[in-house]
Amino acid sequence: MNRSHPAKTKKHVLRDYNEMTVRKICSCITGTGSDIYTQERVFTFNRVEIKVQPSVKVKNGAPMSIVCHADISKSTNFQLKHNFTIFKDGKLVFMTVSGKGDARYEIPVARSSDTGDYECTVEADGKAKSSNSLHVWVTGMTKPILTAEKKEVLEGEVVKLRCELPEEVPPLYFFFRKIKMNSTPKEKFVFEPHRNFSVMEFSVEEDDNILQFDCFGRRNVKLEFESSKHSNTTLVTVREPFIKPTLNAKPSSNITEGDRIQFECSTVVAQMRDIEIILQKNKTILSSVRDEKLLKYSAVATLEDSGEYLCKVEQGRTSKTTKLNVIVSELFPKPILAASMSKLDENKELTLNCSISGFQKANFSILRKNSNGDICLKNSGNLTIIVNVNDTGSYICKAEVKGIVKESKPVRINVYAPVSKPTLSVASGLPEVVLGKPLQLICRSVMGTPPITFRFYKGNEIKKTVINDTYATFLDKNITQNDKRGYKCDARNNHSSGMKTSNILNITVIVPIRNASLGSIPYEEVEDGSETVFLCSVNEGSWPIRFRIFRKTDREVLLFEKNENADRVMWRKEAMNRRDTGTYYCMASNRANVDVKSRPITISVVLAAWQKGVIAAFVLILIAGAVTLTLWWFLCKKKKAKGPSMEMSGSALATNLTSEKLTRQHNDGDYYSGSGYIEDSENHMKSTDENKGPDLESAEVEYTEVEVSTLDPHRAPVQKGTETVYSEIRKANNDSVENRHSRIQGHPDAT
Repeated sequence: MNRSHPAKTKKHVLRDYNEMTVRKICSCITGTGSDIYTQERVFTFNRVEIKVQPSVKVKNGAPMSIVCHADISKSTNFQLKHNFTIFKDGKLVFMTVSGKGDARYEIPVARSSDTGDYECTVEADGKAKSSNSLHVWVTGMTKPILTAEKKEVLEGEVVKLRCELPEEVPPLYFFFRKIKMNSTPKEKFVFEPHRNFSVMEFSVEEDDNILQFDCFGRRNVKLEFESSKHSNTTLVTVREPFIKPTLNAKPSSNITEGDRIQFECSTVVAQMRDIEIILQKNKTILSSVRDEKLLKYSAVATLEDSGEYLCKVEQGRTSKTTKLNVIVSELFPKPILAASMSKLDENKELTLNCSISGFQKANFSILRKNSNGDICLKNSGNLTIIVNVNDTGSYICKAEVKGIVKESKPVRINVYAPVSKPTLSVASGLPEVVLGKPLQLICRSVMGTPPITFRFYKGNEIKKTVINDTYATFLDKNITQNDKRGYKCDARNNHSSGMKTSNILNITVIVPIRNASLGSIPYEEVEDGSETVFLCSVNEGSWPIRFRIFRKTDREVLLFEKNENADRVMWRKEAMNRRDTGTYYCMASNRANVDVKSRPITISVVLAAWQKGVIAAFVLILIAGAVTLTLWWFLCKKKKAKGPSMEMSGSALATNLTSEKLTRQHNDGDYYSGSGYIEDSENHMKSTDENKGPDLESAEVEYTEVEVSTLDPHRAPVQKGTETVYSEIRKANNDSVENRHSRIQGHPDAT
């Protein structure tokens, strides 16, 4: 029977059992073994139980037994070998083979390390079954052992301690205690996750003589803490490297200021090495010595020297101190500086007087304080001067008796120059403000000793009071369009001249542009070459107003710009052309610096009436020309077909008709000057034969050129000219003339 197998876990043991079972089965098959069953043996595990005796909670040092019981059912009464294995916290602690159904793991002396979760497994003939887990708690811990590195130490050294729980298993907590007579023990603790001992150091402090140390352990079991007994007590003796220092004051700790006082601080040292003596007052080091047993320090006593003095001796980590209280009596009180007045105008007289109450024999001096050092004005108790602005400052006086110098409290003297007349201006520069925006004013006084009190007025109403050095500002957010009240400010300081008032500042309120619009005459459609009038207007806005008119096609083109002291402007575009077609808009702005844009309008430039007539006439001329060419071609073709007789007859008839027509017109006094048409009321002739046939459509036209003389009724002598007369003769097949028309084209010289 093995009591403990810490190297094997439950998993490894079950694997070994399975391998042994396989070897047995193979041996039976091959016939090499002797365990050949002649009859079938059947068994089964009902349950496996684990128990602890006497109970699951055992005292430390008491005996304890872990019992594993297997309940098995068999088909026949045959002998069965059982392999029992007991595990603690998953690690093998016990193993045995038995023919019985029980196995016992005996622990004669239980320790806290035996606390844990136990489980047993039973294996027989290739079958195995495990019990449930059972927690066993061994209450109580072993008493720890405490040892000290040294039994005797010096002040300032450290004591090294070692506390051990030899029979306990980590993790563990170790608690160390330093015990002094008539004081509460100092305790420290350390957590050790991997070992059953710990080490701790304690420093030896001043006044430590005989020290006692002990320790105890603690562990955590199922979220419950269990503590051990306290260890043995270890004594450590402390030796002093030097004695507590002594501090004396000579001639006494109660002296009068002006007397010399001497301090002596001494000690007795066991070993003169790295020792230092320090004299302090209010954490200020007055003197110090090294590697010496005595320190001396002397000074002339003053009232400020009263207080507590401390002598400290240090060597390594050890230090000891001694305190002494010193009282210095006053020889004479502080002087008092009095001024005839603390606030006065420049060029006035100032008197300063320094005195000591109930004491006359002293050396006085009057000084003015300065950052670079006090300036002595007079070595006397009285001073009278005519002041100017530069004399403003703090003044003190000093009194000296028996080498003791005392200083009075400072007296503040303020010398004032009168303020100059303030100037009121607008922060932006110009005396104007945009409606709806705040107005910031600045009141400035070039001369005058600060502080200066400024007051701002709107009309006669005080709006703001400011105390500053040279200027003040006021922001008026309540600006209205019809506000006519002016602004002013006044300034004053502590000078007796009183208040100065600025000139009245009138502010122009600029009304921003509102609702710009653009119109044109004519509207939308304009004839080419005609005049167009554009009118840009606004509903509201302060003058002058800057008007601009733009045309927008693929880009914006500025066409017109003008500053006008009116709410509208007119621009005439004299000759519009097709390139002027596009979208137009106008923009208006004033000193409010806000551009207001109108809605756009569209202008289309179309052809003029005369241009349309020219185009129509040109088209008609083309049509007439085409018709004329067609007739001419047709007549020429017919003329060639009729022969010469018809040509002669037609020519004679045309000549006679033309001559007769011209003669009648001359006799009647009718004429036309220049080029024109002459038409007779009888230029239409009817044929004696009223029958009109289809040959009327094929009438031929002949033209005969003749020279005629015309008279100018307004001039003499008679001018001669040549005119070309065209006669049109329409012929029918039956030789009847249906129509006749004469056209006379004037000669170029004819008038």
